[in-house]
Amino acid sequence: MAIEKTFVKEGIKESLIEDFLREKFKRAGYSHTEIQRTPIGTRIVVYANKPGLVIGRSGRYINSITDEVKVKFGFENPMIDVREVENPMMDANIVAARIADSLERGINYKRVCGFYLEKVMESGAIGIQIRVAGKMAGVERSRFQKFHEGFIAHSGDYAEKFVDKGYARAALKPGAVGVQVRIMTEAPEDFKKGKLTKWARGQDAKKVIKDAEDAKAAAEAAEAAKEAESPVAEAVVQPVPSEQVAEEAKPVEEAQPVAEKPAEE
Repeated sequence: MAIEKTFVKEGIKESLIEDFLREKFKRAGYSHTEIQRTPIGTRIVVYANKPGLVIGRSGRYINSITDEVKVKFGFENPMIDVREVENPMMDANIVAARIADSLERGINYKRVCGFYLEKVMESGAIGIQIRVAGKMAGVERSRFQKFHEGFIAHSGDYAEKFVDKGYARAALKPGAVGVQVRIMTEAPEDFKKGKLTKWARGQDAKKVIKDAEDAKAAAEAAEAAKEAESPVAEAVVQPVPSEQVAEEAKPVEEAQPVAEKPAEE
């Protein structure tokens, strides 16, 4: 078999595994999967928002999924590892899946997209773009609409490094609706130093970066305020009464020497 066909075959297998695990772990906030081939077997790393639903009670669910993967895809000694997505609003796959789920429940697509635009920007993202395509709002013909907030790099090295991409599909009565999400998770160093390129929209990029930094600083300040309100922190910063301070400030009287008794003869 030619080397090209081998890569194509492996790529198809990875795509099928991705679809299989996405369907199995849909309720757990599934994000994506990484496949690592080791000398002792194949390690499959699953990223999800709720790892407990992936593992199951006493690990029964994940063990059954491991057996299914071994039989269905022909892996030798597969090992499934689960990792938690700490900030789901900064993960494009999770955001796209939540939008698709909301559309299937009958919520208006403009309201849903506006809600997630606000939530993602509050989480500290530089920018987000949502593209919804299909038969929406009872229209017979298919259409698409884009919603964006902040700054997004669409091409080049910045788009590969700093933009997270996700896709989901909603099954509605008129037909299927596709949801594509792009989230720029952080700003390049050139942006922070003020060296903006022509496609960066000049002052707009600076403003977006400043807003993202302010959002992160506000979140850190809120976290610090919560810690300061704890009983331990109150005990540390509790002021000392003025009477006690005045009493401690008084000079200490010198002790009178004790007369020694003469030794008996």
